[in-house]
Amino acid sequence: MKKFSTLRTMSASLAQGDFSSVELIQDHIAHIHNEDAHLNSFITLSAEAALEQAAAADKLRASGDTRPTLGLPFAHKDIFCTNGVLTTAGSKMLSNFVAPYDATVVSNMAAAGMVCIGKTNMDEFAMGSSNETSYFGSVSNPWDTQRVPGGSSGGSAAAVAAGLVAGATGTDTGGSIRQPASLCGITGLKPTYGRISRYGMIAFASSLDQAGPMTRDAEDAALMLSVMAGFDPKDSTSAQRDDAWLGKMATDGIAELDQPLTIGLPEEYFQAGEHMHAIEAAKAELEKLGHTLKSVSLPHTQAAVPVYYVLASAEASTNLSRYDGVRFGHRCDSPQSLQDLYERSREEGFGQEVKRRILTGTYTLSVGYFDAYYLKAQKIRRLIAEDFNNAFAGVDLLLAPTAPTPAFNKNQLTDDPVAMYQQDLYTVPSSLAGLPAISIPCGFSQGMPMGMQLIAPAFREDLPLALAAQFQRHTDWHLRHPGEEL
Repeated sequence: MKKFSTLRTMSASLAQGDFSSVELIQDHIAHIHNEDAHLNSFITLSAEAALEQAAAADKLRASGDTRPTLGLPFAHKDIFCTNGVLTTAGSKMLSNFVAPYDATVVSNMAAAGMVCIGKTNMDEFAMGSSNETSYFGSVSNPWDTQRVPGGSSGGSAAAVAAGLVAGATGTDTGGSIRQPASLCGITGLKPTYGRISRYGMIAFASSLDQAGPMTRDAEDAALMLSVMAGFDPKDSTSAQRDDAWLGKMATDGIAELDQPLTIGLPEEYFQAGEHMHAIEAAKAELEKLGHTLKSVSLPHTQAAVPVYYVLASAEASTNLSRYDGVRFGHRCDSPQSLQDLYERSREEGFGQEVKRRILTGTYTLSVGYFDAYYLKAQKIRRLIAEDFNNAFAGVDLLLAPTAPTPAFNKNQLTDDPVAMYQQDLYTVPSSLAGLPAISIPCGFSQGMPMGMQLIAPAFREDLPLALAAQFQRHTDWHLRHPGEEL
């Protein structure tokens, strides 16, 4: 079993009988035991349950079940409630929480026969861009263990980049799938808001959170998306869609584009920087493939990060008020009163970044500041969405950098929250607009991978997936992996 195989390659091998799902899972578990100590990409390994699921998948295959996802191993970001399994969201607050039910994403993937081998590390409650805020310790970037993998889905990104799994789930509120995908040299898709159910996904900012796949290439991202997506009556923001292309991608793979695309280049995203040579080379490759590049403007881009941190923090302060030490999660020892129980449980259970965002959010929602901050931010959010609508009137999709820098050193930005927040500069705008966007590897800087981002109109994930697949058929950036000569 080749270490850096894709999900589709493993699916073909299982279908041919080259090995069983049980053997495949055993091989993955052994790799994780041997190689994850220096990465810390997993919080929980579900070896026993995974082997049971794999044995069940082998029986189904023997009885004639030919689903392409049957028996394939993957990992869940530890933000999805998983029945009977520790679900921590990277926080001390939930370090003892065993979920009593499955998130819809979890049940969808189980129903497709996929085998979850564990839960990956993450920034606490998905708040961070470096995976350094986790109660369970920081995650290391497989390309250079002195550097961060990005966040908040850093554990999933590192596990895929290191070849420990071929696919993992992530969540993206302001860039938490795409930015770590860029920093770790993998493919990460943030679908349209509402494409995938948020039921059972521990909430950070409910109007922004969206689950998505993290894989080695676009073909695998499409395969995972087809399993994760779908209408869910348990999520009031879930979209009822009937996109035939989604099922077709799962069974037949991503078809070749039938015509060249017009690709917009947002002027505000192309600032001078060390990452630009990789983006310039990618632009040249796309032109060589027959696509037209066209300059466009998204004039409210610079307002996106402050708008995001006002809105996301406000929603976080509300969502995290449920963690009070009473019903579930961390509870302080020997509380002297109900007030003492609340105060000490929250003081002990939350980390510094989470506390910072709760305080910021509570402030912006308070009497006298609501209109000045929260309401103003909502108005600017609408303008940002309008920028995208105007741009898409003349182009099929947008191309931009994913992150402003390659992976930075651990502790480099921990004392400068504003600099850390600027890591989301290129990912936050499309999150505020609820649009789908994919990050794919496109080169290297300082010996570290860099990603480019493709942003599409709402519910048109087929466009960035198709263009990403075409780009990956003509380049090999997505095939590079840690430990090889660049």
